[in-house]
Amino acid sequence: MVKLMVLLITITTGSVVAAQSIASAKKWKLLFEDDFSKPRLSNSWLIETGDTNEGCTIVNGQLQLNTQGGITLWYKDKLAGNILIEYDRTVMVEKEDNDRLSDMNQFWMATDPQKKMFTRKGNFKEYDSLQMYYVGMGGNYNTTTRMRRYDGKGNLQIVGEYKDSAHLLKPNKKYHLAILMENGVAKFFVDGEEYFSFKDDKPFNEGWFAIRSTKSRQLIDNVKIYSEQ
Repeated sequence: MVKLMVLLITITTGSVVAAQSIASAKKWKLLFEDDFSKPRLSNSWLIETGDTNEGCTIVNGQLQLNTQGGITLWYKDKLAGNILIEYDRTVMVEKEDNDRLSDMNQFWMATDPQKKMFTRKGNFKEYDSLQMYYVGMGGNYNTTTRMRRYDGKGNLQIVGEYKDSAHLLKPNKKYHLAILMENGVAKFFVDGEEYFSFKDDKPFNEGWFAIRSTKSRQLIDNVKIYSEQ
């Protein structure tokens, strides 16, 4: 495991060790940020869901995904090259109808060989035709944490997996998540710890980023997206 250093990027042998917050790092240029301080979701996001869009609302300065079915929230601009994405995320388990400890999911570098991006209804199987990287933290009713590579032909290759409790979700815990795509290596960090690192022989070097879940109530905050300068 790699422990991330707070407020620092360390460059060693050409690779980057990402930090919990890297706003001051000279390597990275901030492309986008959203702290959800406005009362409505900005037009920088696109929603795919079979539920009503009322399942995606701003609550107390955080984005709340509160849905019975699947919901996927896409950042509308395509990303390319070396990128870093970080954000805070909490799965709420109290006494509301959709509260369920499962499915802290994200897509990145996603593209659609069939040219049907942003036409789905949030059902998870609909995304099998995409090319992308995926991490599902606490999937399958919080029994697995997996990273997959989708090849755009329906092949969903598992490239990393945990089943131990240390890598599964805890209720009402705010996690700081980071996605790093650099020089063909896709990495995923949780609270400064590297969970997955996958060197792709045929990397996806461009595509869209999405936050996704199903039947749960989750809070999202402090999204920041960087590109390499």
